[in-house]
Amino acid sequence: MSVQFEPEVLLRRFVSAADTAGFRVIEYGSVGGIPLLAAELSPVSPKMSVYLSAGIHGDEPAGTLALFTLMSQRWFDADIAWHVLPLLNPLGMKAGTREAPGGIDLNRDYRALRAPETRAHKAWISHANSRYDVALALHEDWESKGFYLYELLKPPCPDFGYSILQAVEPVIDIDCSPEIDGFPARNGLLRPHADDSLETVDEWPEQLYLRQNNTSASLTFETPSSFPIESRVMAHVVAVKTAINLLLAPRIENTFEI
Repeated sequence: MSVQFEPEVLLRRFVSAADTAGFRVIEYGSVGGIPLLAAELSPVSPKMSVYLSAGIHGDEPAGTLALFTLMSQRWFDADIAWHVLPLLNPLGMKAGTREAPGGIDLNRDYRALRAPETRAHKAWISHANSRYDVALALHEDWESKGFYLYELLKPPCPDFGYSILQAVEPVIDIDCSPEIDGFPARNGLLRPHADDSLETVDEWPEQLYLRQNNTSASLTFETPSSFPIESRVMAHVVAVKTAINLLLAPRIENTFEI
């Protein structure tokens, strides 16, 4: 049974931490009186641009808590352009449900755009007209036996999914099932839709949309919902930090054994 969190409280704390860290927090929409927020840091000559999102499913709180943890630690490099969306589905979190009101799965709505949350988010992405060196999405999976990740890359992006899994493994188990969520998997790594265009997929997830339009590197991290919340949050924190370090040092050898 999932634990419910109060989105208003989490967002207030996130905004306070983001203000302290020097971010500009904007409200790009609202649902049910709760703001949809993005925290941005825009240096003059950034080393790279990074997109981070969490909470698109309301019963997956660890990603939102991980972004708050990173913000509270003031971990974000001031020479990187950051675009951080801490909670894409606040009403789902308030209700403790995966879906937004009306039973809409926001992570399948980037084509139909039925939900106001998705419409506002897509409008924000389009208005920003941004290209990201990497787009990271923080998720959870109640069926999973451990941590795993989706990797959607376009050449010449470095392939570093296994290095992230290697870094996360001391914190939380890796799901080594041969099939996860209906896709072939190998030691916790999935590459669905690697060569697909959007037109071949009926229901567009957030990260497939971003991979097609705004980035060449899209990674989705999944923690197992049945594990302790502290382990899940730390797994996301380690995964994010590792991904950014690998992007800043792309020549680091991938040593994860497969």
